[in-house]
Amino acid sequence: MNASASVPDPASPTVRGGTAPHLVGLFVVNAVSQYAGASLAVRAFGAMPAAGVAWIRVLTGALVLGAWRRPWRELRRQERDALLLVVAFGIALAAMNLTFYLAIERLPLGTTVAIEFIGPILVAAIAVRGLRNLAALLVAMAGVAMLSRISVSGSAMGVGLALAAGLFWAVYIVLAHQVARRGLGTTGLAAAMAVGTVAIAPLAAAPAVESAGHGLVLLLAVGAGLLSSVIPYALDQVLLRRLSRGAFALLLSLLPATATVMGLVLLRQVPQPLEIVGIGLVVAAVLLRTPEVAPTA
Repeated sequence: MNASASVPDPASPTVRGGTAPHLVGLFVVNAVSQYAGASLAVRAFGAMPAAGVAWIRVLTGALVLGAWRRPWRELRRQERDALLLVVAFGIALAAMNLTFYLAIERLPLGTTVAIEFIGPILVAAIAVRGLRNLAALLVAMAGVAMLSRISVSGSAMGVGLALAAGLFWAVYIVLAHQVARRGLGTTGLAAAMAVGTVAIAPLAAAPAVESAGHGLVLLLAVGAGLLSSVIPYALDQVLLRRLSRGAFALLLSLLPATATVMGLVLLRQVPQPLEIVGIGLVVAAVLLRTPEVAPTA
């Protein structure tokens, strides 16, 4: 992957009215990596609180991306509004990670991901055009509503946290899009991860440090950071240069199915029939809408 994710490729192939095949391939890599990392995180919860695992995830991303991009060299030349954007991006990113991990501590992985899709749905609603796109949003919201009703009986707190993660996800998409379009790319992402590490430290650092010496839990948490933060977020910056915000949000609807499969294979989390229907509705939304590719100029 090109280290400079913010530089557009004028020769990048696209499909009119759709998404270039190589972009779909990047989404598949993104999804598998992200939820393989989440599966590692769930395994770590037995020895380390979810908040601690979330902090190590963000810290790992900050260290790896910081060593790679050395953001302090680029950002010291940026204007004040660009720096404020990076700070806001980092806070949203870390809050999204924290609430998501607290949610999957209480709910199955696939169900949590589908419920938090309320965030990308809200983002997509801003860019909706035409009856087909409106139908896609309504179908996705029906799936989220079904999953929320099913899950409340098991953990109302889990549903609330998943919805909170979804709202932070919406903010993440909006800010990540701005970071990519301003040319900050993975450099801005590296700085944002550092900001996020500091932002959630008061809530999450202590349980991480207290549990870090328990067997392989630290390795699991670091692995979750590499697979769920470093790889997917760097790919996000590549994709956001080539997709509109609405297209990116709706194409992300492929993720609930991936999360469900990863939860089944790696965590033995077998979804109930109604959960499968709800997740299927969310996935169907992406099939109803063909995302447009944004100009790269």
